[in-house]
Amino acid sequence: MSEMPAMRVDHVGIAVESIDDAESLLFVLGCEKIHEERSKYGSFTWATYVLGDASRLELIAPEAGSESFLTDFLERQGPGLHHITFEVIDLETAVEVLESHDVPVVDYAEFEHWAEAFIPPSNPTGALLQLMEYDDGYAESREAGQRLFVHGEALR
Repeated sequence: MSEMPAMRVDHVGIAVESIDDAESLLFVLGCEKIHEERSKYGSFTWATYVLGDASRLELIAPEAGSESFLTDFLERQGPGLHHITFEVIDLETAVEVLESHDVPVVDYAEFEHWAEAFIPPSNPTGALLQLMEYDDGYAESREAGQRLFVHGEALR
């Protein structure tokens, strides 16, 4: 059996009704906004904030008038913790290790410049856990560049 590949906490995702309304608190806490974009893969916008060189938060908000996983979440739970993302050096191996320990993994998907999979919140922590592997070109495809990575570099 393979060992779990190297990983680290990348960010905590917080679901909000409005990024503009929610980010003022992050600014008071000393966060710096480095990125905001509308998702090409869903009806939501996400923004990235850094605090120091390693602490990272993400606000995610639904697009006005859209129905998505996020609008469903906000209707059920209200604003709050949505997910914790772990950057992993080898997503495929991580999924294999998890499944070998009977940990369910869902929604494995590959996109341009990254791949992701989720451990559903039915796990003992009760939190939705996202596993994410960055591919070459991820930072270069976004204005914030290397600042999107913890300490400015993806795991290698």
